[in-house]
Amino acid sequence: MDRRPPTHTGMRHLCIDCIGMNRFPIRAVLVFWLFLLSAIAFLDRTNISIAGPQISREYGLDNVRLGWVMSAFLVGYAMSQLLAGWIAVRLGPRRALTLGVLWWGVFTLATAAVPPSIPGALSILICVRFALGVGEAVMYPTSNQFVARWIPVSERGRVNGVIFAGVGAGSALTPPILTAIILAYGWRSGFWLSAAIGLAAGGIWYVIARDTPQQHSWVSGEELATIRAGIRDDHSSKPPIPWAAIVRSRSMILLTFSCFCFGYVAWIFLGWFYLYMAQARHLNLKASALYSMIPFAAMTTFCLLGGVLCDWTAARHGLRFGRSAPAFVGLILCGCLLIAGSHAATANSAALILAAGVGALYIAQSPYWSATADIAGRNAGVVSSIMNMGAQIGGALTTTLTPWLAQHFGWSASFLVAALLAFAGGLAWLGVNAEIPLSTPTRELESAAGSLPATK
Repeated sequence: MDRRPPTHTGMRHLCIDCIGMNRFPIRAVLVFWLFLLSAIAFLDRTNISIAGPQISREYGLDNVRLGWVMSAFLVGYAMSQLLAGWIAVRLGPRRALTLGVLWWGVFTLATAAVPPSIPGALSILICVRFALGVGEAVMYPTSNQFVARWIPVSERGRVNGVIFAGVGAGSALTPPILTAIILAYGWRSGFWLSAAIGLAAGGIWYVIARDTPQQHSWVSGEELATIRAGIRDDHSSKPPIPWAAIVRSRSMILLTFSCFCFGYVAWIFLGWFYLYMAQARHLNLKASALYSMIPFAAMTTFCLLGGVLCDWTAARHGLRFGRSAPAFVGLILCGCLLIAGSHAATANSAALILAAGVGALYIAQSPYWSATADIAGRNAGVVSSIMNMGAQIGGALTTTLTPWLAQHFGWSASFLVAALLAFAGGLAWLGVNAEIPLSTPTRELESAAGSLPATK
């Protein structure tokens, strides 16, 4: 009988065997944790819409001024996207996301710490929410940097579907949980809970995550081989950022414009749907919270569906059609349903039809981020941050413009503008080609095209 003590490598494999990690891909565990962090990020950014009525009364704000507070978050988020992408590339997903979660946890607490009696309380609230947006800006550029380093091309649609399903999950759970806490303990308690959950999840991410699969001791040789075989990459540790190619890329320009349209539509639901159900459909606080869950449940479901469709279509028809077709169909269908839902006769039918509209919108979520990971490789953090900047500018615009349109022209006009932008965003996808990497010079593409045999 061999009584030699196990080696370090043997102990590592023994531990992995004990917890079943040799049969369960480590990348799946990390993707699940990114789903949780995505849900927490939207808990922290949408909690203010649930607490909106109490905050408005305490600080003496009307809907327009409350919209300024919401917009401040998105302005900070949008302005920091490029910096966040650079941080994601240079620090790596592990450290970048940990720092981001710590940052936004602190400023979630700070939101609840602003006393309404001090001079300039509104300005302080705006500054705090701006700073919160700066911290949260790192969330999705970092997750896309993770996708580019860890996830084979054939899995990226589904993986992004799971990560961004956290948007719907976090937003769906926010109304009932925070409404119960707010009614029992006051609105500030909801912010304290949001911060505590985020800080705990960020600490766990730092412990379990690594920047690359090669650095993770739990990754098996089989999983590592699968990842390496499925990633199109330049293998450099710090690849140069192709700024000129980004600026000239038709796909990047159209993706950024389309993402602007996406962000505008999404933030009607993330920022104003709760108040729309309360003010336009005349529901009480608890009923409005219940109805507000429906669109976010649709976001989660259709985001997952969009990820599956994205990979399934790409496997059969290539990356260009696979990324573009689900997004095009989702955005066009969204626009039609927004128009129909805003004219629905009852609160029940309005909630269901509009929920179907935002569900259709989120079919497009995975294609946006999968396409940027496809064309950018290890610069995915920077490239996706530029695209996401468009979404946040759209969101900042809708948080301010939506209440103004509703006040002067009615809520139907607010949804009509969103529908028109959904149509425009869908049409933009017709010009996006995820098969052409940004690192490929135009001359090289022309040469490759010229070397192809002629077809008849």
